[in-house]
Amino acid sequence: MNKKHALVIGATGASGQEIVNLLLKDPNYDIVNIFVRRKIERKDAKLNVYVIDFSQLHLYKELIKGDILFSALGTTIKNAGSKDKQYLVDYTYQYEFAKIASENGVDTLSLISSIGANKKSVFFYPKIKGKLEESVKLLPFKKIQIYQPPSLIRQVELIRFGEKVSVKLFQWLNSVGLFKSLRPMSVSFLASKIVSNSHLIKKDRVTTFKPIDIFN
Repeated sequence: MNKKHALVIGATGASGQEIVNLLLKDPNYDIVNIFVRRKIERKDAKLNVYVIDFSQLHLYKELIKGDILFSALGTTIKNAGSKDKQYLVDYTYQYEFAKIASENGVDTLSLISSIGANKKSVFFYPKIKGKLEESVKLLPFKKIQIYQPPSLIRQVELIRFGEKVSVKLFQWLNSVGLFKSLRPMSVSFLASKIVSNSHLIKKDRVTTFKPIDIFN
């Protein structure tokens, strides 16, 4: 098997960090290029770190080349400061990066979306996730894998209050036999599925992994 060249955006986030960790250990990948907004101190023989301005992606077009793009970029309204700024990160930056990657011959897109993603949703977050899903499907990738995980359990120090409430709620619902497919998922488990599934050979061009598909 020919070794693969991976691209990762969102590499400093909880899920992105786990994906990078696994890619660096995976013998099927010999190059892992990550694109970040701020310098990070991390070294590995496989790893290349590029500090870029996501609002000026055209300046880095020649760097956005490889076999597969793992897109794990995302933020919250609280961290972004407004809906417009969250939209910029969760939709615009991811879409524009994916567009350049597809135009440069990257074969595969692996995208972390969200449970309930729907461009027609009345709620802001699932609406932008749904819009992103529909937009990237129109790009000329040969294969697209979309992940719609439930609430994600991250390192304790990174868990936000709202996520704690969500996790506790679903744990209780699961204890009484409800919504078992929606039970909280660890970011490490999600990342392991994403990297493992990147080696799958499927006839379908687009595969959407809902919570029950990821857990199984």
